[in-house]
Amino acid sequence: MPISRKILVLGGTTEARALADALAGRSHTVITSLAGRTAEPRRPQGEMRVGGFGGASGLADYLRSSGIEAVIDGTHPYAAAISGHAVEAAAAAGLPLLRVERAPWQPQKGDRWIVADSLAACARVTPDLGRRAFLTIGVKELGSFRGVDNIWFLVRLVDRPPQTIPLSHHELILARGPFDAAEERALMQRHRIDLVIAKNSGGDSTYGKIAAARELGLPVLLLRRPVLPPAATAAGIADAIAWLERL
Repeated sequence: MPISRKILVLGGTTEARALADALAGRSHTVITSLAGRTAEPRRPQGEMRVGGFGGASGLADYLRSSGIEAVIDGTHPYAAAISGHAVEAAAAAGLPLLRVERAPWQPQKGDRWIVADSLAACARVTPDLGRRAFLTIGVKELGSFRGVDNIWFLVRLVDRPPQTIPLSHHELILARGPFDAAEERALMQRHRIDLVIAKNSGGDSTYGKIAAARELGLPVLLLRRPVLPPAATAAGIADAIAWLERL
């Protein structure tokens, strides 16, 4: 019979929520930690905590004081800071750590991808690629495009930001995925989009914009994924459950 464990899931993705549900269904005690950037997140089964830990040392203290027995990092592929903290904290607390790594999208025939290493680089080349850009990079990174004044941006966020969006010419739309290709194509055509700016998030939930851009022949400016510190990895929920059962 599998051992019941107390597990901290660093969440914020569809996979992390599904994993928490699956683990809770197997009688594990699951605590899902969310950064708190979304006002009304979809609740996973088990417990949920919201907010930061205070860096790697704060996370290590939490792991010890809460009796956590294993850590699963199911954060977004671009959440490099918390992934780094998780590796440090798990090592300090002497706990096993697994990172669930969503595979990145791969270019297909007809894709017009331009890959940049930083958001600053994305902002620099944007005027060379289009005039009406669909910007889907998250609220924290919008400031990277401050000063790109000759571009009109269609900005999509889950929640309305508390601060003013720092873009001279833009329209804000609020929506939560998944988004299919037909919806995305219609949205781009309605707003006369000629450039898509995105992160290579992987997965199905937001792939619709990539497929729609391909169908419309539009360039896609993609931010390259950050390099994360080494850790045991799993490609999906089944692999994560198997890893836990092998502990």
